[in-house]
Amino acid sequence: MNTPWIAAVAALFLWWFSTGIILWRVKRADQEGRDAHLWSVILGLPLLLGGFVALRHTLQDDTAIGAFTAFVAALAIWGWLELAFLSGIIAGPNTAPCPPYAPLWERFIRAVGTILWHELALMGTLGVIAQISEGATNRFALWTFAILFFARISAKLNLFFGVPRIHTEFLPRPLAHLASHFRRASMNAFFPASITALSFAVACFLERLWSAQTEGQVIGYTLLSALTLLALLEHWFMVVPLPDQKLWRWMLPAQRPDLTTAKTTGLTRPDQPLTVRK
Repeated sequence: MNTPWIAAVAALFLWWFSTGIILWRVKRADQEGRDAHLWSVILGLPLLLGGFVALRHTLQDDTAIGAFTAFVAALAIWGWLELAFLSGIIAGPNTAPCPPYAPLWERFIRAVGTILWHELALMGTLGVIAQISEGATNRFALWTFAILFFARISAKLNLFFGVPRIHTEFLPRPLAHLASHFRRASMNAFFPASITALSFAVACFLERLWSAQTEGQVIGYTLLSALTLLALLEHWFMVVPLPDQKLWRWMLPAQRPDLTTAKTTGLTRPDQPLTVRK
């Protein structure tokens, strides 16, 4: 793990595989009932605890292995929180679909209500990691979680304001109502700001990588650069007509037709376009 190219490829693989395995689990739980979602979150707790244990062990480790372990620790903590969200266990108080022609302010309040507990959990976890990492030699776990957090906030805002491409087939049954808060549009004013901010972050991490003095810094900033580039790529997937959903669709279990889900989301099939709201 002392080679930057290997670290970058490892970051790409972990991003792809961890996303796929979480989507596979929640889709599988959809077929087994709500208790299956709860058990997924409970049985996944070692992922959360192991992430924090690994994080603490890397705080004063400035080696390449320490940087990579901190990166994986942050991904483990983030992965459990995403599993809890997609399972509907830590989501939000609002579980009703948004009325088709609700005004922007009402749609925003309803959208916040669908994800409120999850956002508070993410902010709280980021605060805990920042506190634990205070004064540490190795702060790459904190940076990794911060990138994931702010990139996710940006992605959610873009889905709310409107983007051309939205993949509702990845939404599990407990979050079927979430699709009604998305908006399909050719572009929104926030998207250029998102792309600019992420591009600037990539440039900053690459500059830090260029001036790195130790192997640990080289690997750490390589991982952060790769992760931020992937976040930037995910944003472009919202507007560029590429079949990015194929990266994970083949991993998912076959879905049975579900009239309840279709009725809740207003979709008759997973790839049917959302209604454009003006």
